[in-house]
Amino acid sequence: MPAADAMLLRHVAAALADPVQAAETRVALQQRFGAPAVVSRKRLIEVAPLDDIDLERSRDGGRLVDL
Repeated sequence: MPAADAMLLRHVAAALADPVQAAETRVALQQRFGAPAVVSRKRLIEVAPLDDIDLERSRDGGRLVDL
């Protein structure tokens, strides 16, 4: 690890340990490196652009099977 990175991590750790800076530091780190928000499948379908998609389905009776 480069020395500059080590120093940066020390500053981040110090900011997290400081009661005055801790909340703001956590918010900044969460916004930049936090896990992306989980979006439900229902929400994805709700916001999907379905204007040019044909949703009709042909009614196929299947195939004949000799039992």
